[in-house]
Formats: sequence, structure tokens, C-alpha cells
Amino acid sequence: MPCGHAENLMPMASRCHGSRVLVVDDDPDLRQFLRQELEIEGYSCHEAANAGEALMRIRAESYDLVVLDWSLPDFSGIELCRRLRQTENGTPVLMLTAHDDIKERVEALDAGADDYLTKPFSIEELLARVRARLRRGSPQVESGNLLEIEDLSLDLACHEVRRGNEAINLTAKEFELLLVMIREPGVVHERQAMMRAVWGENWIGDDNILDVYIRALRRKIERQGLPTLIQTIRGVGFILKRVDPKR
Repeated sequence: MPCGHAENLMPMASRCHGSRVLVVDDDPDLRQFLRQELEIEGYSCHEAANAGEALMRIRAESYDLVVLDWSLPDFSGIELCRRLRQTENGTPVLMLTAHDDIKERVEALDAGADDYLTKPFSIEELLARVRARLRRGSPQVESGNLLEIEDLSLDLACHEVRRGNEAINLTAKEFELLLVMIREPGVVHERQAMMRAVWGENWIGDDNILDVYIRALRRKIERQGLPTLIQTIRGVGFILKRVDPKR
């Protein structure tokens, strides 16, 4: 093999080496296949046959990524995600699912999954998703910042959103989208830039999911009689700024 080609392979190998991946699926053949493919790529791979076993492993050990099947024999991958996030465990999750409806995809993301892959999938795409997720790393928690526009505030220290005196309960992805906009109020945020900021550089999903989340944000944030804040710039993206309601 030419020396130049070997040098090109080394950075990827060094990035992969040591990353710990947990594969959770009740199909032993699929688990073994995924484990073999991941280990060929240089990952340290472990297995769990159900959600309960996975939960115990994740609580006892540290993983860089969980590849998680939606349908499991004890309780679902969705429920496992929820339990992890409720305990503030931020281990990234790539959900494997046969559900291709946008409602189900939103449910997976709202439960705390960082990405999803619809079955059947190619191993090349799964490995690309794994690399992309590991490049992003675990979410970093910022603290000590209060971001505001009008009477809407987002507190990074306690992960709290309020409009006036009212607390607003947002999902993780809704919070991230609002954070993108409230950091730069009055700036038009392009759709693709927002998708990359929240779902990662290598997102390969339905862009309509952004509209689903923006609608959900509006339902939670906007109040009748108060200035609207999330504005649509048709064909471009979204902007957070005050627009007074029509009298």
C-alpha cells in the first residue's frame, strides 16, 4: 500500500479508536453483525439484548454512543431514551426504527434520541451516522447566561424558558432550536443552518421536521394579544423578533 494512502487512513483510525458503542437490539444476528462491523471500524463495541440490560450497562459504564432499536421485548427504545434524559444522562443515541412516519420520528427525537435511521438501512449509512454523531461528541452544558427578547427568556444555567412569569416546558430539540434563534435575535437563520445546528452536519432526514418543531414552539411560546416573536422568512428560514398583533 502506498505510504500516502496509509497516512490518509490514520486520522480516521485514531478518531475511532477507543470510542465505546453499545448496540441494543433483541435480534442476536443483527447485534453480532453490527458489532463486527463497528469493531472493524475501530470502535469498542458492547451488546445488550433488551432495554433493561441496556439501562443497567449505561448506568454502570460510560459509552460514547448507543445504537438503539425502537422495538424491544421489555420496554421500548423510546421509553429507554426518556429514562436516560430524565436522569440527565446525555449519552448520544442513534435510534433504529421501522417507523417512517414523521410523527414517529418527532416522537423519537422528543424522547431524547439524537438521530434516527429507518430500517432497512445500509451498513455504510449506519457507519456514516455513527461517525457524524461521534464527531459532535456529547452535548456541552453552558451555564450562567440569561438570553432574552421582549418578555421571553431562556436560562442556560437551569435550562428554563419563560414568557413573562409563565414557565414553558420545551422538549430538548425545541430548546435547542429556540437557543439558536434567541442567541441572535433579529437575524434571519437559514433552514439548513438551523438543521445543522440542532441535528448535526450530516443529517440525512426529512427537512420538514424543522417545520414540525417550529409549529410546536409557536404553540408553546406565542400568546394571544402579545407580540409574536417567531417569524417565517419564506424560502429562507426563521427570525426571532417582535411583531405587534393587529388591532
